[in-house]
Amino acid sequence: MNVKNNRRRQASVEKITSAFMALLEEKPLNRITVSEICQATGLNRSTFYANFPDVYALADQISRNLEKEIEQLYQGNITEGFSSHGSILLFRHIRDHQTLYKTYFKLDPEGRYPFGYDAALMEELLAGENPEYHVAFFYSGFNAMVRLWLEKGCRESPEEMMHILQWEYR
Repeated sequence: MNVKNNRRRQASVEKITSAFMALLEEKPLNRITVSEICQATGLNRSTFYANFPDVYALADQISRNLEKEIEQLYQGNITEGFSSHGSILLFRHIRDHQTLYKTYFKLDPEGRYPFGYDAALMEELLAGENPEYHVAFFYSGFNAMVRLWLEKGCRESPEEMMHILQWEYR
């Protein structure tokens, strides 16, 4: 029986996700096939389709899972107000999950920030100073910074990255 959260199904989803991410290291999303994923995992196509309608749905699921993880990192900022502690946590998360973030950026070549922001908080902090432009500028800069850090293998520590970020936005 293919119950949503049973161990066997979870193991299959993990295999499918890992194989997909490995394939994405080699080629673009639009060139990855269900057959390749199944061949890499040793699973049947029916197992893949029992979990995902297609490769793009798998990509979307990986993106959503990352966004949920990041949201959990920022729970303290949501309940206690903004602090740079959340950014350190994010840099640590990126360092510890480099392949996941590289995959995420490949899935989103437009450079969309992997998590939303609190529009009301931005309005309050920027007091009518066109917050949407500040947010767009920050997200673009932050994304470029993270992509470069990932390309370099995250050689700098999360604390060093936080220092660079604070220096840029002082």
